[in-house]
Amino acid sequence: MPDTAAENIPFAVRTYSAEALSEAFRKMLLIRKFEEGAEACYTRGQIHGTMHLSIGQEASAVGACMGLSDADKITSTHRGHGHCIAKGADVARMFAEFFGKETGYCKGRGGSMHIADVAKGNLGANGIVGGGLPIAVGAALAAKRLCTGAVTMCFFGDGANNEGAFHEALNMASVWALPVVFVCENNRYGMSNAVEKSTAVASIADRAPAYSMPGTSVDGNDFSAVAEAVEAAVSSARAGEGPSLVELVTYRWRGHSKSDRNRYRSKEEIAEWMAKDPLAGMSAMLLEHGILSEGDMAEISASVEREIEDAIEYARHSAGPEQAEITRYVYTDLAS
Repeated sequence: MPDTAAENIPFAVRTYSAEALSEAFRKMLLIRKFEEGAEACYTRGQIHGTMHLSIGQEASAVGACMGLSDADKITSTHRGHGHCIAKGADVARMFAEFFGKETGYCKGRGGSMHIADVAKGNLGANGIVGGGLPIAVGAALAAKRLCTGAVTMCFFGDGANNEGAFHEALNMASVWALPVVFVCENNRYGMSNAVEKSTAVASIADRAPAYSMPGTSVDGNDFSAVAEAVEAAVSSARAGEGPSLVELVTYRWRGHSKSDRNRYRSKEEIAEWMAKDPLAGMSAMLLEHGILSEGDMAEISASVEREIEDAIEYARHSAGPEQAEITRYVYTDLAS
């Protein structure tokens, strides 16, 4: 007879230690507070340009990265702050990058859409829709040829699944049986266009069989469901069984970017998705299974608030680049 009591315990609780789950909760909260802090700094005119916030998508970033080590690689997107933090980035250096300071990850030259943290395996965010897909295939090919045992995880959005790079990357990864996991964060909109109006298949995961790889679609706001689906794909890739496609159905609470006035979505739709807050779901799971108490969560929340405040102060008071050095570390220097 099956153990129905065990079956009712979420995958994450059965699989990870209390310490790992506590850290996962902290990272999810850190992503939320980082994004809110970045938005506040932008509103006050301290950050220029634009940014793409992932508020509401915290479970997909952290859940997907649970089975990765620093040796494993990720490629990210223009909406990549959450992936960066989930992979272990220092939020002080991230804010410094936003503020255009020398202490930033890319010495202030990259900004919001181009943060890379190679020491943690983050090969970088990418302002080109679908730009990370071929890079991930290249990283996975290198890992296979060098027999490192590393897996590459490629994050991309629903809009990118209609780019040519998506189809080329999945085909090549499958032909060469590469250790890469393609993770589509389907937040329902490519800029202002609903996915139903741009994608012929009902589920992006349905495109996997065309490239002879497993495809699965799960609730991207459910941390445990995300971790279970992606962990299986990572294990398969690590065992030499080739690539997989995992679709995480989620939702961005904010507009596409700071210039987006959100006129293509109803207030009712946004409210409906906000009621599916991944942080609330994670909190409920941890409380129900005795992983954390209300007091523990309050302490973690206070710690995260202090970390964000300190990070912003660090960024504000860091030195900016010297004018004579502004083109240093930039790949293409037209002045030379």
